[in-house]
Amino acid sequence: MNFFRGVMGGQAAGPQPSGAETIQKLCDRVASSTLLEDRRDAVRALKSLSKKYRMEVGTQAMDHLINILQTDRSDSEILGYALDTLYNIICNDEEEEQDENAQKQADDLGAQFTEKFIQDPEHVTLLLSLLEEFDFHVRWPGVKLLTALLKSQGVQVQGVILVSPMGVSRLMDLLADSREVIRNDGLLLLQQLTKGNAAIQKIVAFENAFERLLDIITEEGSSDGGIVVEDCLLLLLNLLKNNSSNQNFFKEGSYIQRMKPWFEVGDDNSGWSAQKVTNLHLMLQLVRVMVSPVNSPGATSSCQKSMYQCGLLQQLCIILMATGVPADILTETINTVSEVIRGSQVNQDYFASVNAPSNPPRPAIVVLLMSMVNERQPFVLRCAVLYCFQCFLYKNQKGQGEIVATLLPSTIDANCISAGQLLCGGLFSADSLSNWCAAVALAHALQDNLTQKEQLLRVQLATSLGKPPVSLLQQCTNILSQGDKIIRRGSKVQTRVGLLMLLCTWINNCPIAVTHFLHNQENVPFLTAQISENLGEDERLVQGLCALLLGICIYYNDNSLENYTKEKLKQLIEKRIGKENFVEKLGFITKHELYSRAAQKPQPVFPSPEQMLFDHEFTKLVKDLEGVITKAVHKSSEEEKKEEEVKKTLEQHDNIVTQYKELIREQDAQLKELKEQVTSVTTQNEQLQATITQQLSQIQQHKDQYNILKLKLGKESQSNNQGDSSQVNGLQTEELSQLREEVEELRKQLTQLQSQLGEKDALINTLKSAPAQTIDGSTEGSGNPELLQELEALRSQIQSQLAEITQLRTERRELLSRAEAQSSDTVTSSDSSIDAAKVAELESRLAAQISETEKLKGSRAELEQQLASAQSTVAILQTEKAKLQTDVQESKKEQDDLLMLLADQDQKIHSLKQRLKELGETVEDEDDLDTRDQTDDDDEEDDEEDED
Repeated sequence: MNFFRGVMGGQAAGPQPSGAETIQKLCDRVASSTLLEDRRDAVRALKSLSKKYRMEVGTQAMDHLINILQTDRSDSEILGYALDTLYNIICNDEEEEQDENAQKQADDLGAQFTEKFIQDPEHVTLLLSLLEEFDFHVRWPGVKLLTALLKSQGVQVQGVILVSPMGVSRLMDLLADSREVIRNDGLLLLQQLTKGNAAIQKIVAFENAFERLLDIITEEGSSDGGIVVEDCLLLLLNLLKNNSSNQNFFKEGSYIQRMKPWFEVGDDNSGWSAQKVTNLHLMLQLVRVMVSPVNSPGATSSCQKSMYQCGLLQQLCIILMATGVPADILTETINTVSEVIRGSQVNQDYFASVNAPSNPPRPAIVVLLMSMVNERQPFVLRCAVLYCFQCFLYKNQKGQGEIVATLLPSTIDANCISAGQLLCGGLFSADSLSNWCAAVALAHALQDNLTQKEQLLRVQLATSLGKPPVSLLQQCTNILSQGDKIIRRGSKVQTRVGLLMLLCTWINNCPIAVTHFLHNQENVPFLTAQISENLGEDERLVQGLCALLLGICIYYNDNSLENYTKEKLKQLIEKRIGKENFVEKLGFITKHELYSRAAQKPQPVFPSPEQMLFDHEFTKLVKDLEGVITKAVHKSSEEEKKEEEVKKTLEQHDNIVTQYKELIREQDAQLKELKEQVTSVTTQNEQLQATITQQLSQIQQHKDQYNILKLKLGKESQSNNQGDSSQVNGLQTEELSQLREEVEELRKQLTQLQSQLGEKDALINTLKSAPAQTIDGSTEGSGNPELLQELEALRSQIQSQLAEITQLRTERRELLSRAEAQSSDTVTSSDSSIDAAKVAELESRLAAQISETEKLKGSRAELEQQLASAQSTVAILQTEKAKLQTDVQESKKEQDDLLMLLADQDQKIHSLKQRLKELGETVEDEDDLDTRDQTDDDDEEDDEEDED
């Protein structure tokens, strides 16, 4: 105990050991002690020395501490001490103030110990397994240690965690910990884990990170929350920035809708704490990540649509027009609204309808432009307004027309300030930054819009009293030519660059504007003078833009002015400037250091107003025009003529291609109509089949009802027969006479069937003897009409015989049913007569249903024939031979069936005769029956005479 007392600060006798010696003894104790309490006390002592003797503890004790983590898993206290010790030697203490050299040494020391720890990936896996321990004294130091490792050697530790089974899932469980300290440090851990690793970002996102983080933000009070909200937002930014997969998952999960409540800041905007400003700033950045111009157009458009539909854009516009909002939040809100509406027509139209809460109400665009041309406003705010105006006009020809219309004489309203008036005011003000911003904004109103370029030529400006008005184009060139004569605040080069960019955008791809520009006799001499002079570094950019402007005048010249045709302008360049010198000056634009910075992204971000020279869209224009202008200047008149001929030829080819395209469209339309017809016919066929099926089901129902009524009638007749035998005897003679007539008809039908059987036997014999001849004939002459006629006649005869057989079967069934009814000698009462009427009605309905079904079958056959006409097939005689043989076999089968039917008929007739004899009647042959009938008639006459 004296040893530990000396280590922990107690007084001990004798000389005090050095720190290194003490640490060595403690390490030996950790390695050799068998008692857990001794090892625990030694690790606790190492923890207390780890901050002061960081190098010694890290060098001597790290392996022993890792061994403790592996072997003493059952004791949470010693695990906590070991983890705290490792954290102290790996983590750089940022709280203490140190000079640069000491801080650098500490960073290097932490990196060395981190590399030593992660040399064996199993150490990181061991640490991940310890995070599953719920004990606070193990889990919390484990989280801090892993965070320190990620800060020091992030890429290597990320690789180990990525390949570790369930490694990321274990870390995600920290967000669900009920202890806020662990949850909050877990957020910091996930921030470090997700930095710059798209694979881990995806895994974290699909571990339901978005849902958990948004829940935490809501629980902590959204924008009014504390540092925890900030940590959650930073983690969300890590997961979404430059990760299209996570952005799509965020949108598809309807998480954009959950962002709207963040921006409901309320009417009282007086209290904006620093934390609230930070939180709201990060929230706005999160919105911008989802609609950033660097994202794919489809994903950006989808997110913009969702933000409008859920009301997020409307909420941002409320903040935009609110009072008391801090300047940096207002600036970021303007940038956010800019990217939410960029390229989305619906969002742009909504933004155009937003009014500021002023008296009278003014459009939000006008209020923002007032800030842009006001030199007293912060520079970043003016840049944000310019970006918002550019995004509002991006791919928005409707908005471009509305802005240009405010400059036209017919639409100017003297009582209110319009966007056009503000732009003109900024264009001609004494502030160079206002000149540049207004010129760029007006250029965006003309971007890729030939109509508005021509409309802007109509704008007239009143310069002073007594002088006629001048056009806007002329006034811009006048200011450009005056140059240094006008006193301005700021960079004079900036004003000239802005005006030259506006003029280049204006006359680009607009021959009418080129003609108006060249019509002023002073413009071309001014440009050639500017290009030919040897000016300083600052003026080189102006020379390059002048060369670009003159090159556009050559390339889009329609030769309507005799003095300034393409050829004469090129001759002027060759004489006054020189073609090589002209091309060199033209190249000054792309070689400028600020050109590449502006070409990177659409948002105008500049460290200072003096560096605000290039616009993003203008860099695209320069890239497109530089090559074609260089070729146009070097081309001769003969080459231009050849090019014109080639253009005419291409136009002719284009016309031919257009005609073919129209023909293809017509054929596509016809094909579509035919497909629709086929679809309609198919639909009709399906409907008819359904109707037939329905009719058949109804017929079956009627048959069932008919059978039920027949059974009911038979039962009632049987009961009446037992009750009243006298009526049976009275009606028996009439029923028997009808039965005799039916038996006679059956005999006649039997004779006919026997004759038909004889004919079929003869036909079958002829068919058996003829097949060889038929085969020979079919192979020699495929078009024998007599053989085809015989085949058709044979088929029709077989079909008619089948129909007759079917009819005979039907008559046999009816005869049997009637005979059974007669044999029962039933007498119907009043109820049975009603049932008979019902039966008759059902039979009539059944016949009607059958006829209707036959009609439907006929119409269906016609439709099927129409459909089959497009798929006609060629029948060969070999197939006909096979069909003929099949028909012969079917005829044999039908003959056998007919013989069976005749046998059944004979048996039935015999049975009927027997039943008649049982009823007391003498059944004789036909002659005897005739004689008896005559005798009965004579007896009846004698009885009548006796009565008389």
